[in-house]
Amino acid sequence: MNKKVVIIGCGNVGMSYAYALLNQKTYANELVLIDLDVERIKGEVMDLNHCLAYSPSKLKIKVGTYEDCKDASLIVIAAGVNQGPHDSRLDLLNNNSKIFKSIIKSVKDSGFNGIFLIATNPVDIMTYIAQKHSDFPHEKVIGSGTSLDTARLRYIIGDKLDINSENVHGYVIGEHGDSEFIPWSNVMVGMQKIDDFLSKKEMQDIGIEVKDAAKEIIAKKGATYYGIGMCLVKITNAILGDENSVLVVSNYDENNDVYIGLPAVVNASGIEEKIYFNLTPEEEQKLQHSIDIIKEAQSGVDFGE
Repeated sequence: MNKKVVIIGCGNVGMSYAYALLNQKTYANELVLIDLDVERIKGEVMDLNHCLAYSPSKLKIKVGTYEDCKDASLIVIAAGVNQGPHDSRLDLLNNNSKIFKSIIKSVKDSGFNGIFLIATNPVDIMTYIAQKHSDFPHEKVIGSGTSLDTARLRYIIGDKLDINSENVHGYVIGEHGDSEFIPWSNVMVGMQKIDDFLSKKEMQDIGIEVKDAAKEIIAKKGATYYGIGMCLVKITNAILGDENSVLVVSNYDENNDVYIGLPAVVNASGIEEKIYFNLTPEEEQKLQHSIDIIKEAQSGVDFGE
C-alpha cells in the first residue's frame, strides 16, 4: 500500500522532519519535497537519498510539484515566515495566512483526499485556516499543537528527577504560544502524582521554562526545528500506522470554533476521538483564556477567496 508523505515548505522545520523520518522506523514509503527554491531542494533530496544505505526507513525520496499531492496519504505543511527573536507566534498570522490560501488551493486542485498535518505558526490558527480553505472534515486537518511543549515538559521533569521522560505522564495544553499551560493536577510520574516529587515553586519554574523554551532557543541559534521534526514523525506514524495513539495536537473545538492543543486519539482517520480529563476550576479558567486569545486573533482573518 502506498503511504506517500508530501512536505510543503522545506526550510529548517521541513528538513528536520524529513531527516527524522529517515532515522526512525516509519510507515511512510515515499517522501516528496515541495518548495519555492527548487534547486536547493534538489540538493536536499540528493543528500537525503545518500542516507538510505544506513537508514532503518526505506523511502523513495524526490522533488515534487503539487500534482504529487493527488495520491498522498499525508501532507505536512511547514511553509511560512520564520519567528523572529521578538515575535510572538501570533505576530506571524497575517503573513502566513496569505501564504496558506495559495498552498491549500493548489493542494485541493490536485484532488488530494488524505490528511493535512500543519506545523506552521501560529499553528492553532493556521490549522483552522487550512480547514476553512480545504473544506475537509475537521478530523482530517490536524496541527502539531502543543506536542513539542509536552515533549519539553516531560524532558525537563525527567531530567530534574533523573527519571526516563517516557515515564512522565502529563500534557501542556491550550494555545501553542504564550497562553499555554500545564494542568498539573493531571501530571504523574508512573502512577504517582507529581505533587510527591515537586513543590509548587518548582512547578511554576518548570511552567515558565517550558513556555519560554522556544524564545530562548531562537535567541541563541535563530530558530527551533529538531524538536518539532521529531514531534511530526510521532504524529505521522500514528496516522500512517493507524496506531490509535493519544497525542496532544491542535484539534477542533466545536463549542468555541477554534483549533486548540488538547489530547486526542490519532489514527488513520486523523482525529478519531478526543480525550477528556478533569481540570481544576483554575485550570478551566486558563484553558478558556487560551481559547479566547485564539478566537480574538483569528477573528481578523479574511477567509474569503
